[in-house]
Amino acid sequence: MPKEKNKHKSKQTPATKAPATEKLSAKDYDRELTKLQAELVKLQFWIKESKARIVVVFEGRDAACKGGVIKTLTECVSPRVFRTVALPAPTEREKTQLYFQRYVGEMPAGGEMVIFDRSWYNRAGVEHVMGFCSEEQYENFLQATPILENIVIDSGVLLIKYWLEVSMEEQTKRFEARMTDPRKIWKLSPMDLESHRLWDKYTVARDAMFRATDTEKSPWLVVDSNDKKRARLNCIQHLLSTIPYKEVPLPHFKLPKRKKQKNLKPLPPHPLRYIPQIF
Repeated sequence: MPKEKNKHKSKQTPATKAPATEKLSAKDYDRELTKLQAELVKLQFWIKESKARIVVVFEGRDAACKGGVIKTLTECVSPRVFRTVALPAPTEREKTQLYFQRYVGEMPAGGEMVIFDRSWYNRAGVEHVMGFCSEEQYENFLQATPILENIVIDSGVLLIKYWLEVSMEEQTKRFEARMTDPRKIWKLSPMDLESHRLWDKYTVARDAMFRATDTEKSPWLVVDSNDKKRARLNCIQHLLSTIPYKEVPLPHFKLPKRKKQKNLKPLPPHPLRYIPQIF
């Protein structure tokens, strides 16, 4: 973690190592995740103390594991410091604003990391493929985005962009699982089904987006997400190694003894309404 700070440079090179095929055991996963999440807490204290401003963008196809990575990243830290933004479809009023306007309004103040669960890159993906924007709006977006991101970075914000890459076969498998699992059915929508049907169009849109917005200053960092557990660990490890944080003193607490209050008149006991103990 801190000692591995410069393990990953901002300039990425194609991976030469084949992805691991051996299944990661639950024990190994929990052990590594515990260490990474403890390091995220240290990062949280540094962000607060240093007043750092960090933006992390998560993009990828539907069922690429974006939600799982974000949940794992944020479950042991404060939502006031690690703030997740998942904007709904724009309102009629927002449709008349500058396209980037509502995203700029979510940028971090000092001492915050903002995590975009999908972002302004909606225009390069679903809006373009599904015809929700004009060709002119799409082309203007591709031209303007590197300029806007340069402005954000030059203002002192650390911008990190992750693309979660899932295979065609794995996406199908995950969609089918959602259809039969009552705990996951809410994750499906007509747009998800269309993204499955239009795999090739989304591939072309992804490649065009990379070509226009994968820059030296603001690169796209690709996470192999076919193995969910490894995707979570690898992404969090990479995030920690990318941010130049330092360990700051952590708070130390001592639990005080309960103090018996003198001259405190107790109230008559009120019957407590316990719920049924079914389990």
